[in-house]
Amino acid sequence: MPLVHKAAVIGRELLLDTCVYIDVLQGKTPVEVDCLLENRIVNHSCVALAEMTHLMGALDPADKRTASVLKTLGRTIDDIPKHRLNAPSSRMFGEAGMLAGMVTRLSRQPHSIALLNDALLFLQAAATGCDLLTGNRRDFDFFDQIIPGTGVILY
Repeated sequence: MPLVHKAAVIGRELLLDTCVYIDVLQGKTPVEVDCLLENRIVNHSCVALAEMTHLMGALDPADKRTASVLKTLGRTIDDIPKHRLNAPSSRMFGEAGMLAGMVTRLSRQPHSIALLNDALLFLQAAATGCDLLTGNRRDFDFFDQIIPGTGVILY
């Protein structure tokens, strides 16, 4: 399992899973993750952008915490450099469907769009030569076992 404490500080560019943004905003990232984010070039996926904006749309406007969360997420999205934001190809969408389906079958997990999005991020990182940084050990370890050596860093 490719764990963050074994990752070189200087290395390939990163692609971030959505959980990284959330963990950073909540102050829950290990120091090794913070070090990677400070020292490597960071790329962003439209998949993570969609997951964050989905969260924005799903928040209850009547909840007193919503305004603060929306403001923080909005600033985070606005801070993403446009030249570092990329979308998976149509081919990756098809391959991600197959990969997510395999993991669903092999792990006996329920069908999940979140798993499809994770497969998209995994394949996008592989196609662009990036290391995918994620705190989602369960799903990405499955992906890495099916297609090993694609560059996943788990924390």
